[in-house]
Amino acid sequence: MKTWRMARVIGLTPSPLHRNGAPVWLVRIAGTGRLRGMESADARRELSLAAEATAGAPVFAPDRPVALARAPGRLDVMGGISDYSGALVLQMPLREAARAMAQPAEDDRLLVVSPGGDDVHRRSVFRARLSDLLPGGEPLAPEAARAWFHRDPLDAWAAYALGPLLMLMRAKGLRPTQGLSLVLMSDVPEGRGVSSSAAVEVASLLAAAGAYGVDLDPDEAARLAQQAENLVAGAPCGIMDQMTSVRGEAGKLLALLCRPATVEGQVTIPPGLAVWGLDSGVRHSVGGAAYARVRVAAFMGSRILNHDAPDLAAHTHLAELSPSLFADRLLPLLPESLSTEAFERVYGETGDPVARPQPETRYPIRVCTRHPIYEHHRSQVFREILADGAARESAREMLGELMLQSHASYSDCGLGCAETDRIVAEVRRLGPARGLYGARITGGGSGGTVAILGRAEAGDAIREVADAYAAETGRTPRIFEGSSDGAWADAVHEQGETHGGA
Repeated sequence: MKTWRMARVIGLTPSPLHRNGAPVWLVRIAGTGRLRGMESADARRELSLAAEATAGAPVFAPDRPVALARAPGRLDVMGGISDYSGALVLQMPLREAARAMAQPAEDDRLLVVSPGGDDVHRRSVFRARLSDLLPGGEPLAPEAARAWFHRDPLDAWAAYALGPLLMLMRAKGLRPTQGLSLVLMSDVPEGRGVSSSAAVEVASLLAAAGAYGVDLDPDEAARLAQQAENLVAGAPCGIMDQMTSVRGEAGKLLALLCRPATVEGQVTIPPGLAVWGLDSGVRHSVGGAAYARVRVAAFMGSRILNHDAPDLAAHTHLAELSPSLFADRLLPLLPESLSTEAFERVYGETGDPVARPQPETRYPIRVCTRHPIYEHHRSQVFREILADGAARESAREMLGELMLQSHASYSDCGLGCAETDRIVAEVRRLGPARGLYGARITGGGSGGTVAILGRAEAGDAIREVADAYAAETGRTPRIFEGSSDGAWADAVHEQGETHGGA
């Protein structure tokens, strides 16, 4: 397998221009004037915004290489929260993406600039020293890093930018003596269930790796980015977000079997069909209590089945179990719900290193154990129908039904939301007569974005859904349409075209 390395670098030169007393940095990009989907004019604009965020101080040194990486968000078409239970998930990389530019510093300073942070209740600039991540010359333990980044809530976002660098140091033996300047820009909206955090983590990781000259293979990059989110940022996500951001391909669904992360190929969306995302405007977080509650309950159910029925239900991942076996033989073995204390008295730990049961909390064992088993089966059928071309109207309606079943199962687990239910209900009301087949809540649920499947020409119906939702709720939903390559596919396209700074 090829390893990922920076395909190109950009050079910076100071210009005689000034804006508000600050120098305007001109960007020169080698070759075509295009750097993995980023026009030179966009790079100039983003560097200008970064300079404004730092009160005019230049972020990068002139005439030295700057590494750039781009990583898209993702739309969860099928699978979602079942990723941590070993299920098949089908994910589409979005057109929207995060971009990171990185350059080794001339001293040990760490500088992260993310313009626009003040608009989302965080600081736009984070400053530290390399020694903060490498006390005594060795990387911080992830738990210590999490506490360090979360000392101030306004700075906690930096865990998503520098957490990947810390995991890179730990995994690759990297011990830099120079700090890092990092500029982050993203048009993947936060809290909408489209993996804004994974896009930032992957872009930051690959830009830092490029700046320090560290080679990565794509699966390794996804794992390190996920570890940063789990262990440093403290959000218990599965790996599908980071893997899609790294390995997705434009216009296709990444088929990922999460045991722990086997890419089973790319599923082409047949001609005549399209997938959209409709943002409910309700903020979502995989670090939220509802998501963690469902995850803990699923791991409890897995532990109970392995303990109480080892001959019948021995498994490593819940999704290995068939829906028929579960319904016929295993469901009666599970309690409807169970408290942490009652579970631990009999079964000990859940086996999940990421999400821990909370004291004096009851967990809905049955529904949360059932969900990934059935969702895995739904995803398998969904993939097979797409692979067969989904040319018949009945096949397309079956795809829609699978999405609607998935949506209902999210609600059963406690991850539903009145606003996303309204969007799904409107899609159902318009239905195949208007070219809409099905819809489901995505990602970690509890708000965020709804994925919608329809005919390729159903754009007017999608806008009608959005207008009806806006009229009913007062929220104007963002429509996600289009797709783009993941970071790895992007890098492969540019492979072998390395250029020095201007």
